[in-house]
Amino acid sequence: MSNPLPVGATIGILGGGQLGRMLAVAASRLGLKTHIFEPGANAPAGDVAHRVTTAAYDDVAALTAFGNAVDVITYEFENIPTSALDLLEKLAPIHPGRQALATSQDRLTEKTFLQDLGLQTAPFADVGNAEELDAALAAIGTPAILKTRRMGYDGKGQARIMTPEDAATALADMAGAPAILEGFVNFSHEVSVIGARGPDGSVACYDPGENVHEAGILRTTTVPAKLTPGQRTDAVLIAARILNALDYVGVMGVELFVTPQGLIVNEIAPRVHNSGHWTQNGCTICQFEQHIRAVAGWPLGDGSRHADVVMENLIGDDMDRVPELAKTDAAIHLYGKAEVKAGRKMGHVNRIVKPA
Repeated sequence: MSNPLPVGATIGILGGGQLGRMLAVAASRLGLKTHIFEPGANAPAGDVAHRVTTAAYDDVAALTAFGNAVDVITYEFENIPTSALDLLEKLAPIHPGRQALATSQDRLTEKTFLQDLGLQTAPFADVGNAEELDAALAAIGTPAILKTRRMGYDGKGQARIMTPEDAATALADMAGAPAILEGFVNFSHEVSVIGARGPDGSVACYDPGENVHEAGILRTTTVPAKLTPGQRTDAVLIAARILNALDYVGVMGVELFVTPQGLIVNEIAPRVHNSGHWTQNGCTICQFEQHIRAVAGWPLGDGSRHADVVMENLIGDDMDRVPELAKTDAAIHLYGKAEVKAGRKMGHVNRIVKPA
C-alpha cells in the first residue's frame, strides 16, 4: 500500500467473532469504517461495525460486492477458504498477505518454515497413515501429540500418545485428516510475543506475556512474563525475524516454550491474538489499534507498557461472575455472544497489578 488510508475509508474484516469486534472498535476510534463478512448470523462484530455481510465464503456475488465496497481487507482467523481469497485479492489488498495465511493454515508447513529460519521447534513428522505414524513414533518417541495439520484451535483436533499402544486410537481421532506428530517439549512455561509490522518494514513488539492454559484453552496471560533480560530480547527478536521473513503487514501472535535449551517456537497466528488482550489496558496503543494502523498504512504506534497486567478469559459459565467482577476495578470486555456454552470464550477481564 503506497498511501495511508484516509479517515472515513473502509476496512473489510473476514470473520465476525470477538477479534473482529475489537478490531472494529479500534478502527472506529481512528475514524475508519469496518465492513464485516461473516457466514453466521448475529455475529458479535456486527454490533459495532458500520456494515455487515452475512453470506457463505463460497457466495461469489456476496464476496464480489464486499470486495468492491472496501479499501483493504484483513481477517480475524486463519482458516479462510483459498477460493474466497483468490477472488478477493483481485478486488482489494489483503493484509496480512497470502504467504502468512498459507504458512499458518498447515502445521507441517508452519513447522518447516520455522526450522528453515533457523528457529527451534518441537520434533515433528508428517503422518498420513498408520505406517507413517509408527515410523514417526519410532523416531520421535513418546509421549507425543498427534494433531490435524489444519483447522485445529483451542485444543481441538489433537490426541495425546503416551505410549505406542495409544497410536491407533489417536489416529482414529484424526478422522482421516492429514496429521502431524509432535514430540513433547520439556518447558517451564509458555510465553507469547505480540508483534506488528507495517508496510514500510517497521516492526514494533509488545512485552512477552506468560500464558496459562486449562483444557487446551488460554485461561490467563500475565505481563511481565518470567524471563531473563536475555530471554526477553530473544523472544522479541524471534518474532521480528518471522515478521520480516513473511514480509508481513499487521499484528501476529508468536507462542514460545521456555526451556533450558532456549526458546522453542510453538506456533504462530497471523492475526490479533487472545494473549495480547492485556494491551487494551496496559498500553496506550493496544494490539487492535496497532493492527488497524498497519493494514491501513498508518505509522505503527508505541507498544510500550505502562502497567503490569493480568488478563483472564471469561469462559462459559464464568459469565455468572460478571456482576461481582463489575464491583472490582478490573476492566471488563464482553463479546456480546448471545448464548453461553461450555468452553466458549465470552469475554475477558484485565486487572492492573501495578504501574510499570
